[in-house]
Amino acid sequence: MRFLVIGAGSIGQRHGKNLVSLGHEVLAWDVDAGRLREIGAVPGVTATASLEAALATTPDGVLVCTPPSSHMDLARRALDAGAHVFIEKPISNAAADVPGILEEAARRGRLVVVGFNLRFLPSLRHAKTLLEDKRVGRVLAVRAEFGSYLPDWRPGRDYRDNYAVRAALGGGVLLDAIHELDYLGWLFGEVADVLCTAGHVSDLAGDTEDLAEITLRFESGVLAQVHLDYLQRAYRRNLQVIGDVGVIVWDYPTGAVSVAGSDGRTETTAIGDGDANLMYVEELRHFVRCLEGREAPMVDGLEALRSLRVVEAARASSRDGRWVRL
Repeated sequence: MRFLVIGAGSIGQRHGKNLVSLGHEVLAWDVDAGRLREIGAVPGVTATASLEAALATTPDGVLVCTPPSSHMDLARRALDAGAHVFIEKPISNAAADVPGILEEAARRGRLVVVGFNLRFLPSLRHAKTLLEDKRVGRVLAVRAEFGSYLPDWRPGRDYRDNYAVRAALGGGVLLDAIHELDYLGWLFGEVADVLCTAGHVSDLAGDTEDLAEITLRFESGVLAQVHLDYLQRAYRRNLQVIGDVGVIVWDYPTGAVSVAGSDGRTETTAIGDGDANLMYVEELRHFVRCLEGREAPMVDGLEALRSLRVVEAARASSRDGRWVRL
């Protein structure tokens, strides 16, 4: 197939390389000439100075890998060109802009798939299987955490140039770490109510929140506490699920999933997630199978809109100091 990658930052370059490795034709475009040169140097990727010319080649799929504030405009242009669309998370920085694009995609018979790569991680999938098998009984409470020091994210690049520190572009830890809100919805269903305290508490540059503490009440009655930050010098991403007969703990850095039972014994499974790039490769394989009609999108536009609405509810809660009902 022929794919066009729009946006040649770190994730755009990753997707471009992975698509080439899967045997596809890859075009790339970026408004920044330096980034365009970088992705053009990737063997098998053809950089183009004109977005219009790239869209005119009728790509099968367009991957939108730009700051969130530009996602919906670029998705519309891709749909106008007749392409299916893959949008890096979050689907947008504004939920109100999304339904119109989804309606347009449906009218044209095109897919909108959103990139939430953690769903393709074997260790997290194993945790989901344990939950489905009722290994810890009825789930009562959940704790999820993500923390990482923002200036360390992309070695060799000044973090102040990252959209993450600019609210107008869709930055901030709530949108950047929307993975947590996505996978919690995947595991536990619809969120009913949100309470959040978030803000810019550090000396990092920018006007976005760098810390958020969120409480989610799911329709099922499950209560979840979510911690997100740009601050921790030691990377952390983990999940604790407290059931009435045990506890599941998932730890992303080690790929380990443990189950503590009511008998006091703990069983730990080292899943062996392997190279972190593998989940991105599987994500693209899935996208290709969706285009071939062999699978339905794991995260389509409506599914991605769900987690974006949770982010907006969290921001409203933090601003107004109250629970927000979805």
